[in-house]
This record gives sequence, C-alpha cells and structure tokens, in this order.
Amino acid sequence: MSANKNYKDSVFTALFNQPDPLRDLYCAIKDVTLPSDVPVSINTLENVLFLDFYNDISFEIGGKLVVLIEHQSTINPNMALRLLIYITRVLEKKVKSRTLYSKKPVTIPWPEFYVLYNGPEPFPDDAVLRLSGLFEKPEELGLLKEVFPLLELEVRVININEGRNKAIANRCSKLAEYAAFMAKVRIFREELGNLEEGIKAAIKYCSVHDILKEFLEIHGEEAPNNALREAVLV
Repeated sequence: MSANKNYKDSVFTALFNQPDPLRDLYCAIKDVTLPSDVPVSINTLENVLFLDFYNDISFEIGGKLVVLIEHQSTINPNMALRLLIYITRVLEKKVKSRTLYSKKPVTIPWPEFYVLYNGPEPFPDDAVLRLSGLFEKPEELGLLKEVFPLLELEVRVININEGRNKAIANRCSKLAEYAAFMAKVRIFREELGNLEEGIKAAIKYCSVHDILKEFLEIHGEEAPNNALREAVLV
C-alpha cells in the first residue's frame, strides 16, 4: 500500500469539518470574536464537475458565505476562476427553490474566499489572487479598458506553514498543531525517503509531544475507512 498524496487535505478536513472548529478558525483568520451560538452550516459540495473539490470546506456563518480551501502544495494561479465556478454551484443549490424572476430581490450571503497554503515553496504570509488578473486585455483590440473590472473575485491566500502568520496560529491552536504535524511529515519524509514512513513517524512524534494528540489517538489506529487512516494508508 502507498501513502495518500492528498493526506494534507484529508487531515485538514477531518480536523475542521465541524461547526465549532470552523468558527474558531474563521475568527482566527479574521481576528474577530463571535459568540458560540452563532450558527455555522456546512454546505461543501462534492464532485463539482471537473474541479475535483473533494476536500474543500464551504460553510455559512453569521450570514456570510465562506469558502475555505486548504491548498495542497503549490499556489494555483487559476484559483479565483475555480472559486467563481464553485460559488455559482453553491448559490445555484441555495436558491434553486426560489424564483429568480420574481419582483422581489433574492438575497444571498456575503461571500469570502480563502486559501490556506502550506507547500514547500517560498510564499508571503498573506497575498491576494484576483480574477481580473486572468482577464484578456481588451485594449489589444483597440477598446478602452474599464478602470474597475465589471466582474471581480478576490481570494486571500494565507501561508499557514509552521512559523508563519504566528498571530493567526496563536488564535487557533488546532491550526498551529496541524501546521506542526505537516511540518513533521515533511521532515520525516525527507529523512526516511518515503511518504508512508514519514507520516507514520510524524504521527508517533506528535503523539508523544502533544501535537494533535487526541486526534491522532482517536484516528490513528481505527478502521481503514477512518479519515486519518485514509490519509496514511490507502
């Protein structure tokens, strides 16, 4: 058996795909405080056409629609376009029972888009990807370009590698421990020359050093269909 190359997505989803952890993570990212009774509803879509967004987390909190994606290893320059397609699918699902042709406006939640990056390549602590960066240039046809694009979507990219964005990590201990676990996987993989063995060694190390200890104790030895086991051996 070989280690799952999507182990980061699997562990991240298992850790945060619940209302309370998502609320804590969102508050850490935005540096805000929300009461524990603010409702969080998860509306992640599966198998969205060709996008393969199997491991993203989409959720609604306090009237906002937040799309949160844990990026695997490289920054995808097309992320804003992918999220544009994704958000239309979410909204289509959300408003399908209403009529878009009524005289009353259909209200929709406020959208926010995030990518949490923990790949090995150097990247700033915080950056923004814009849909307009992918637009063709109308001036090449002799047309005047609008100062502001008539369609825009911004994605905030946050570097969550261990040691980066310490303020966010301090506000969300589970995210900090997740980053530490991923860092150990990378280190042990390089030392042992094998991803599967690297993950096993990281699990052992983190269990001893109280990093995601409870999570690893629960998931590390369970049945093969367990989220972490899928992340380790498939």
